[in-house]
Amino acid sequence: MARKHAAEKQAADMSLQLGNQLCFAIYSTAHAFNRVYKPLLDRLGLTYPQYLVMLVLWERDGVPVKDIGERLFLDSGTLTPLLKRLEAAHLLRRTRSAEDERQVLISLTSQGQALREKALAVPQAILAASACSLGELSAMKNELITLRDRLNAAAVGGQ
Repeated sequence: MARKHAAEKQAADMSLQLGNQLCFAIYSTAHAFNRVYKPLLDRLGLTYPQYLVMLVLWERDGVPVKDIGERLFLDSGTLTPLLKRLEAAHLLRRTRSAEDERQVLISLTSQGQALREKALAVPQAILAASACSLGELSAMKNELITLRDRLNAAAVGGQ
Protein backbone atom coordinates (compact mmCIF):
# COMPACT_ATOMS: atom_id res chain seq x y z
CA MET A 1 0.00 0.00 0.00
CA ALA A 2 2.81 2.41 0.90
CA ARG A 3 4.58 1.61 -2.38
CA LYS A 4 1.44 2.34 -4.36
CA HIS A 5 1.02 5.68 -2.56
CA ALA A 6 4.68 6.58 -3.19
CA ALA A 7 4.35 5.70 -6.89
CA GLU A 8 1.18 7.82 -7.18
CA LYS A 9 2.91 10.73 -5.43
CA GLN A 10 5.93 10.41 -7.75
CA ALA A 11 3.64 10.36 -10.82
CA ALA A 12 1.79 13.41 -9.50
CA ASP A 13 5.09 15.21 -8.88
CA MET A 14 6.25 14.36 -12.41
CA SER A 15 3.04 15.79 -13.85
CA LEU A 16 3.90 19.17 -12.36
CA GLN A 17 7.42 19.39 -13.77
CA LEU A 18 7.83 22.18 -16.30
CA GLY A 19 9.65 19.95 -18.76
CA ASN A 20 6.68 17.57 -18.84
CA GLN A 21 4.16 20.26 -19.80
CA LEU A 22 2.90 20.15 -23.39
CA CYS A 23 1.51 23.66 -22.99
CA PHE A 24 4.98 24.96 -22.07
CA ALA A 25 6.55 23.22 -25.08
CA ILE A 26 3.98 24.95 -27.31
CA TYR A 27 4.36 28.29 -25.50
CA SER A 28 8.16 28.27 -25.74
CA THR A 29 7.99 27.13 -29.38
CA ALA A 30 5.71 30.09 -30.11
CA HIS A 31 8.37 32.39 -28.62
CA ALA A 32 11.03 30.76 -30.80
CA PHE A 33 8.80 31.28 -33.84
CA ASN A 34 8.38 34.94 -32.91
CA ARG A 35 12.16 35.41 -32.70
CA VAL A 36 12.53 34.01 -36.23
CA TYR A 37 9.53 35.90 -37.63
CA LYS A 38 10.39 39.31 -36.14
CA PRO A 39 13.25 40.32 -38.46
CA LEU A 40 11.37 38.91 -41.47
CA LEU A 41 8.23 40.87 -40.64
CA ASP A 42 10.18 44.00 -39.68
CA ARG A 43 11.29 44.13 -43.33
CA LEU A 44 7.61 44.14 -44.30
CA GLY A 45 6.69 46.72 -41.64
CA LEU A 46 4.30 44.27 -39.98
CA THR A 47 3.82 42.74 -36.57
CA TYR A 48 2.92 39.06 -36.41
CA PRO A 49 -0.82 39.70 -35.78
CA GLN A 50 -0.84 42.18 -38.69
CA TYR A 51 0.86 39.56 -40.87
CA LEU A 52 -1.93 37.11 -40.01
CA VAL A 53 -4.56 39.66 -41.08
CA MET A 54 -2.71 40.23 -44.33
CA LEU A 55 -2.52 36.46 -44.95
CA VAL A 56 -6.31 36.27 -44.63
CA LEU A 57 -6.74 39.17 -47.06
CA TRP A 58 -4.21 37.81 -49.55
CA GLU A 59 -6.32 34.64 -49.64
CA ARG A 60 -9.61 36.48 -50.05
CA ASP A 61 -9.97 40.23 -50.36
CA GLY A 62 -13.02 42.28 -49.39
CA VAL A 63 -14.12 40.28 -46.36
CA PRO A 64 -16.17 41.34 -43.34
CA VAL A 65 -14.32 42.03 -40.09
CA LYS A 66 -16.29 39.19 -38.53
CA ASP A 67 -14.84 36.68 -41.02
CA ILE A 68 -11.28 37.80 -40.27
CA GLY A 69 -11.95 37.48 -36.54
CA GLU A 70 -13.31 33.96 -36.97
CA ARG A 71 -10.33 32.85 -39.07
CA LEU A 72 -7.83 34.26 -36.57
CA PHE A 73 -9.76 33.44 -33.37
CA LEU A 74 -9.76 37.14 -32.43
CA ASP A 75 -12.60 39.24 -31.06
CA SER A 76 -13.47 42.60 -32.55
CA GLY A 77 -11.92 44.44 -29.58
CA THR A 78 -8.53 42.98 -30.48
CA LEU A 79 -9.00 43.07 -34.24
CA THR A 80 -10.27 46.65 -34.67
CA PRO A 81 -7.07 48.40 -33.44
CA LEU A 82 -5.01 46.06 -35.65
CA LEU A 83 -7.11 46.95 -38.68
CA LYS A 84 -6.89 50.67 -37.88
CA ARG A 85 -3.07 50.47 -37.79
CA LEU A 86 -2.99 48.59 -41.11
CA GLU A 87 -5.33 51.20 -42.58
CA ALA A 88 -3.08 54.02 -41.28
CA ALA A 89 -0.17 52.24 -43.03
CA HIS A 90 -2.23 52.36 -46.27
CA LEU A 91 -2.31 48.55 -46.58
CA LEU A 92 -6.08 48.16 -46.33
CA ARG A 93 -9.30 50.13 -46.23
CA ARG A 94 -12.40 49.69 -44.13
CA THR A 95 -15.77 50.42 -45.72
CA ARG A 96 -19.38 49.86 -44.70
CA SER A 97 -21.25 47.21 -46.66
CA ALA A 98 -23.86 48.64 -49.05
CA GLU A 99 -26.18 45.71 -48.22
CA ASP A 100 -25.76 45.90 -44.43
CA GLU A 101 -24.50 49.15 -42.89
CA ARG A 102 -23.59 47.29 -39.68
CA GLN A 103 -21.01 45.22 -41.53
CA VAL A 104 -17.50 46.58 -42.14
CA LEU A 105 -15.67 45.16 -45.15
CA ILE A 106 -11.88 45.00 -45.26
CA SER A 107 -10.13 45.36 -48.62
CA LEU A 108 -6.49 45.54 -49.61
CA THR A 109 -5.10 48.71 -51.11
CA SER A 110 -2.66 48.50 -54.02
CA GLN A 111 0.14 48.82 -51.42
CA GLY A 112 -1.33 45.92 -49.46
CA GLN A 113 -1.53 43.81 -52.60
CA ALA A 114 2.05 44.69 -53.56
CA LEU A 115 3.32 43.69 -50.11
CA ARG A 116 2.27 40.11 -50.90
CA GLU A 117 5.24 39.74 -53.27
CA LYS A 118 7.72 40.69 -50.55
CA ALA A 119 5.97 38.35 -48.10
CA LEU A 120 6.55 35.33 -50.34
CA ALA A 121 10.03 35.01 -48.80
CA VAL A 122 8.67 34.55 -45.26
CA PRO A 123 7.38 30.94 -45.46
CA GLN A 124 10.60 29.82 -47.16
CA ALA A 125 12.69 31.43 -44.42
CA ILE A 126 10.59 29.74 -41.72
CA LEU A 127 10.95 26.38 -43.47
CA ALA A 128 14.72 26.83 -43.62
CA ALA A 129 14.96 27.93 -39.98
CA SER A 130 12.95 24.92 -38.81
CA ALA A 131 15.35 22.44 -40.45
CA CYS A 132 12.27 20.28 -41.08
CA SER A 133 10.89 18.95 -44.31
CA LEU A 134 7.66 20.38 -45.68
CA GLY A 135 6.01 17.04 -44.84
CA GLU A 136 7.20 17.14 -41.23
CA LEU A 137 5.93 20.68 -40.74
CA SER A 138 2.61 19.82 -42.39
CA ALA A 139 2.14 16.79 -40.11
CA MET A 140 2.94 18.88 -37.00
CA LYS A 141 0.55 21.60 -38.12
CA ASN A 142 -2.24 19.09 -38.65
CA GLU A 143 -1.68 17.55 -35.22
CA LEU A 144 -1.70 20.99 -33.59
CA ILE A 145 -4.92 21.93 -35.38
CA THR A 146 -6.55 18.73 -34.14
CA LEU A 147 -5.35 19.48 -30.59
CA ARG A 148 -6.55 23.10 -30.82
CA ASP A 149 -9.99 22.01 -32.02
CA ARG A 150 -10.30 19.43 -29.23
CA LEU A 151 -9.26 21.98 -26.60
CA ASN A 152 -11.69 24.56 -27.99
CA ALA A 153 -14.48 21.98 -27.88
CA ALA A 154 -13.58 21.08 -24.29
CA ALA A 155 -13.47 24.75 -23.29
CA VAL A 156 -16.90 25.40 -24.81
CA GLY A 157 -18.31 22.19 -23.32
CA GLY A 158 -16.84 22.96 -19.91
CA GLN A 159 -18.44 26.38 -19.56
